[in-house]
Amino acid sequence: MAGDTAWSYAELDDAMRSWAAELRRRGVTRGDRVAALAPSSPQLIAAMLGAYAIGAIWVPINTRYRAAEVGHIVQDATPSLMLCDPSLRGALPEQTPAVRDLAAPEPGQVPVAALHDEVPAMLIYTSGTTGRSKGATLSYEAVVGGIEALTGLWGWSQADVLSLQLPLFHVHGLCIGVHGSLLAGMQMRVHARFDAGAVVRDVRDHGASVFMGVPTMYTRLLEHLEAQPDDGAVLARARLFTAGSAALPAADLETFERHTGHRILERYGMSETLITFSNPLAGERRPGSVGREVPGVRARVVDDVGAPIADGEVGELQVQTPAIMSGYWNDPTATEASFDGMWFRTGDVVVRDGDGYVRIVGRKSVDIIKSGGFKISAREIEEVLLMHPAVAEAAVVGLPDATWGERIEAAVCVREPVEPSVLVEHAASSLADYKKPRVVHIVDALPRNALGKLQKVALKKTLSGRSP
Repeated sequence: MAGDTAWSYAELDDAMRSWAAELRRRGVTRGDRVAALAPSSPQLIAAMLGAYAIGAIWVPINTRYRAAEVGHIVQDATPSLMLCDPSLRGALPEQTPAVRDLAAPEPGQVPVAALHDEVPAMLIYTSGTTGRSKGATLSYEAVVGGIEALTGLWGWSQADVLSLQLPLFHVHGLCIGVHGSLLAGMQMRVHARFDAGAVVRDVRDHGASVFMGVPTMYTRLLEHLEAQPDDGAVLARARLFTAGSAALPAADLETFERHTGHRILERYGMSETLITFSNPLAGERRPGSVGREVPGVRARVVDDVGAPIADGEVGELQVQTPAIMSGYWNDPTATEASFDGMWFRTGDVVVRDGDGYVRIVGRKSVDIIKSGGFKISAREIEEVLLMHPAVAEAAVVGLPDATWGERIEAAVCVREPVEPSVLVEHAASSLADYKKPRVVHIVDALPRNALGKLQKVALKKTLSGRSP
């Protein structure tokens, strides 16, 4: 399963039952929450299944969170027990409930609870890009149905081996990776952290056929392939590479295909909805697009007043899916505000092409810039900036401007020295004049949250303090 630990499914079942017995000994009962703050490992997966076995609700916590962030989740979810890796105890707030290290429990056996589809399986806390994180409550029906629909679309089977290097506190690694592998009965190689060389070794030495990553992982993989180009032939042996959680630059998709022969399959989802869009396993994987609806999902694009709009027009994506959350934990007001009738408001701004492929333009709040009477996509400008060979990362925001409403500014991380004016002219050569950034700032790093997602609200505050 990972490192020196190799478990069969029978051994995983034994470990699950031992954890179920341990949780019972600790006083955990049906409906209680069990929180976990620990790196990815087989024991973490067994503990989660042990919580399921007695009807408890699993609450994974981001391992990069600190005491204030962990404290918010502890206060909101009120777990009966916290499972914590010893190296992360410093992140626990003072008012933490009972804590146990994530070490193997004594062998034990308990009857597995009979659970209904609508029973909560887990609380996934959102990344908190616009405020305090909220606990999206996902039922067994949502997790099993939603993930089976996706992995069925991707052709996962017992013949596959997953190189799992995503963290297990988010739907990408936990729901697709772990639950998808378990539902398909396939092998997963669980890594505590991402390492580009380990992806190559998993494929070369262990027959890994599937890898899922986020754009920053693919950036590191491409750096590895530039330094070790022969490893492209190794990765070519795999069956499927997928990307999600953030937009993958089109240039990276093309470069990865040149090295490996694989066109990365991009998909789209949220903690509240699981995965709702995917490019096809067989068929066109369109650069810059997240594909079409996953089976069972309905989607529409609406204008500012919630009225459906035609294909080709920019609007907010709303979805209906069997994998929808039951609601935000202890927050009926936020739950009600997130729905327009039966439609979930994603807050993402998209364009749907005439053949059903969807392109994410940005977040409703920060990625649509209104300047000089135009609605401008920050993502479009970022893609152009990333085409310059000196630019490694780019983020574009709109800042208040008395004349234009908002002026366009960009922050970029560079691979080599370059004058900001050169990047402004580079953008101007590919974009209408009103779309070009008025200022480009060279920065050491872009602000990101603990999930690696860009924090544009924080970036806007930072850039607001600089001279235009």
